[in-house]
Amino acid sequence: MSVPSQPLCPRQRRRMIRRRVLTAVVIVLLIGIPAGYLVISAQQSRDSGRDKEAESSVTGLRDSWPSKMKRRVFEVPIPAKSTDVAYFETSNWRTSRLYVQFTTSGAGLDDFLDDVGTSRSALEAGDVTISERDAGTVGWEFPPRKDWAATTHRQADPRPSQDITVDLTEPAAPRVYVVSTATP
Repeated sequence: MSVPSQPLCPRQRRRMIRRRVLTAVVIVLLIGIPAGYLVISAQQSRDSGRDKEAESSVTGLRDSWPSKMKRRVFEVPIPAKSTDVAYFETSNWRTSRLYVQFTTSGAGLDDFLDDVGTSRSALEAGDVTISERDAGTVGWEFPPRKDWAATTHRQADPRPSQDITVDLTEPAAPRVYVVSTATP
């Protein structure tokens, strides 16, 4: 035979409700928050993978600025007010290359060359230092009717070396083409 339960006094009832609420809060804190964190983390990881997949599937120049990290690693300091910026990166076990093109001002060109570690006086008039193979990789053409000037800035490994070719046909808005090559 079961003993009928006695009604709880108000104080016991409040204590029981408080205990149940506290138990519910503890369950939410111990289970709900970590579960929510895992869901958010998984979503961010999935989005990051999609971004990397989209970037690696690009087969030509990408119409945007390379990340600051890429510019720093490949030592390609694009001047701040440059326009028509595009880039492409290739990597394999032997070498990594960053192809960059942009239009800047005369002062921007001088700043870029100075930041790379060379100067306008190092540019050889009528020269193109970017190889046909590299130009073909991104679809660049260097027709003879343009006013080309170029230089190669070599550095000791592991620092990258840059082949720089500039279209000076429009002196106020030179178009710069750079292939920065890093060998680990």
